Amino acid sequence: MQAYKLNATIDESGHLIIDEPLNIAPGKVEVIILQPVPSLESSTETSTESQPEKPKRKSKVKAFEGLFENAPPTPPNFDPDQARWEALKEKHNL
Repeated sequence: MQAYKLNATIDESGHLIIDEPLNIAPGKVEVIILQPVPSLESSTETSTESQPEKPKRKSKVKAFEGLFENAPPTPPNFDPDQARWEALKEKHNL
């Protein structure tokens, strides 16, 4: 499979108009359409005010930077040592 990036528009009737010629073999193709996301500046302020601000969770590992943002918060009675022990018991069939 080969990928091509090109600019195209959709007219009022919903037809896709490709602005540049493609030099590819005839046959079926898969089309993935990406639309630009409106910037935060143009969004309404009420939507950001209604959501409570979540504290950012830091990570020392760069690959995990955005992973914890959507994770549910840990319960106040969470014991990490107990969770480790439960995981070890399950792993080693203790």
